[in-house]
Amino acid sequence: MAGASLLSRLLGPRGDDHAAVRPLWHGLVAKARDKGWYADTGIADTLGGRFDAITLVLSLVLIRMEREESLKAHCALLTELFVTDMDGQLREAGVGDMVVGKHIGRLMSVLGGRLGAYRDALAQDDEDALAGALARNVTLVEGAAIAPLAQATRHLSRRLAAMDAATLLAGDIA
Repeated sequence: MAGASLLSRLLGPRGDDHAAVRPLWHGLVAKARDKGWYADTGIADTLGGRFDAITLVLSLVLIRMEREESLKAHCALLTELFVTDMDGQLREAGVGDMVVGKHIGRLMSVLGGRLGAYRDALAQDDEDALAGALARNVTLVEGAAIAPLAQATRHLSRRLAAMDAATLLAGDIA
């Protein structure tokens, strides 16, 4: 029986393993690309700034998902979509096959570090701690104050915390 299951997994039709979180991925990318993050909070509208915005919103979503047992299993799937998207972006930018994996490893390390920093700062409920984490991890335009970004981040975190699982998975986070 186990052999048949293995064979069916290897040879059978493949479904979309990420279907449950794909709307959420699209919603969080749309939120990270929202012009308000750049115009209102001072995030630099550059390649680095856009990556920072995506990792910020992704981190906030993952922190929210970690708090609910029914969503914890989806965290890995959402992270896989991040890797898939970043892999595609790197290849589109001309990064060769031989080094894509190395870049992905670095990006995952960056995401992990930011996730930990944001998780710790949000748990403290201290605006200075959150502002410090954001200042270390987000590329801002020159002269931008960190307070508007900290306020927007806290607002989104609270909004995500108040969402039920179905709304979150539907990607309705804009």
